[in-house]
Amino acid sequence: QVQLVESGGGLVQAGGSLRLSCAASGSISSINRMGWYRQGPGKQRELVATITSDGSTVYADSVKGRFTISRDNAKNTVYLQMNSLKPEDTTVYYCNAENPWTHYNYWGQGTQVTVSS
Repeated sequence: QVQLVESGGGLVQAGGSLRLSCAASGSISSINRMGWYRQGPGKQRELVATITSDGSTVYADSVKGRFTISRDNAKNTVYLQMNSLKPEDTTVYYCNAENPWTHYNYWGQGTQVTVSS
């Protein structure tokens, strides 16, 4: 089992920045790719960014050039630096970790990000 604990959400004005953190604990050796997803009310959960243990990244087109995902393997923590935030970035952000052998996905509890115009 893997536990994910997120932090860093909050309220920010448009154009501002926030940094999300997600600390993993438990069976860390069973995960490779970690990332962030977001989900608004009545919407499907969508990918924001992912990063593998060797540093390969994937970003949603909507956040390219504004968000940066990084990972500290020694601390089992993944970060999402969000710059130039827009009101449409407002939603709940979820940390994700995937077991590459079983493809089982672990999820954090979610953290709210609100961008005011």
